[in-house]
Amino acid sequence: MPVVALFAAVLLLGIADSMVNSYIVLFGADVVGLTPLQVGLWSAVFAGSGITIGWWLGRLFDRRPARTYSIVVILLGSAGYLLLPRALSFLVLLLMAATVLGATAAAFPQLFALARSVLGEGVAGQRSAPLLRSAWSLAWAGGPLLGALVLSRGGYPWLMWTASGVFLASALTVVAVPQPRFVAAAASSPGSTPVLLTVSVTLFFTAMFAGGLALPLFVTRVLHQQPASVGVLFSICAAVEVVATLGLAVVPARVSQRALILGGFGSFVCCYALTVVASGMPMLLVGQVFRGVGIAIVGAAGIRYFQDLLAPAAGHATTLFANASTAGLLVSGILSGLAVEHFGYRTTLLLCGMVAALGGVAFALGSRRRADSRHAEKTPRSSMPAPVSDGG
Repeated sequence: MPVVALFAAVLLLGIADSMVNSYIVLFGADVVGLTPLQVGLWSAVFAGSGITIGWWLGRLFDRRPARTYSIVVILLGSAGYLLLPRALSFLVLLLMAATVLGATAAAFPQLFALARSVLGEGVAGQRSAPLLRSAWSLAWAGGPLLGALVLSRGGYPWLMWTASGVFLASALTVVAVPQPRFVAAAASSPGSTPVLLTVSVTLFFTAMFAGGLALPLFVTRVLHQQPASVGVLFSICAAVEVVATLGLAVVPARVSQRALILGGFGSFVCCYALTVVASGMPMLLVGQVFRGVGIAIVGAAGIRYFQDLLAPAAGHATTLFANASTAGLLVSGILSGLAVEHFGYRTTLLLCGMVAALGGVAFALGSRRRADSRHAEKTPRSSMPAPVSDGG
């Protein structure tokens, strides 16, 4: 079945991605000897390259759908991480981030676009996003632990080589997915770019990534918890995210996706509200439950919403959503660092909650505007009341 192969491909991709990206900063700092500024530049080039390549491939997929794009970018990632342990120059690392490593970031939206194209616009296609997102969440629940095990036994070279092998397995799995059907209407975008909706996704992921950077420091330095407690919190969040994402795959079609996503934004705001008033682990754990639910809903239902909105341009829609999340990653590091330095950890987390709330407002306005626009387009002129004659 195509959905099984797609699920396995996303799962393997997520495992490889989480194995290396959980420790890539430490590799750059401890092995290559990069300064914090160089690490930041390296991450920025990686993210910028992923956005650019992902955007180009998304447009290409809509003009000529194929599974080849996914296979090629995953294989480039496999080759890149195979060679990475030997790349001990900052300039070489930048070049790799701009090419083979950055290309890997395009694999995620390509697989989601491939699923929508192969499974069609029916129920199976619409539910593919939550199902595949659950595979990604499951991978990130176990991938970092697997990476830690490999790192402790073989060091960074074996970590990179193992991830390279998992990337290769993911690419081979995509070969089992049928070639997508060509849809002529996908050659052009069905409408203008939904700016407010894209901004809302960027704000959500900015809050998510910034909060993920500030939370460990808040837990250990302000609440004086053990470092291991941070792993417990993130594990709870990941577990809830997997369950919630799988639940989305069986939500009845009559349930409004717009209302569901707004609930996801609200759940994320609740996470930060509970965290900033927490004095110990119990409240922090409850906050992580809300965090997992929010990430699951916005991350999975959000992709489906974009795909439905811009159908049949699945490549453009999925890449737009993925690039919006990557943009959030780009700005979150700088913003969270400045906020922590000037306002402290608790205020930084509160600001993250405010950014998430602002994202919810942007989504509410953007989704209502698009709905009103579509309703106006569907209203036929003949249904309008005819002008009344004066009988002249």
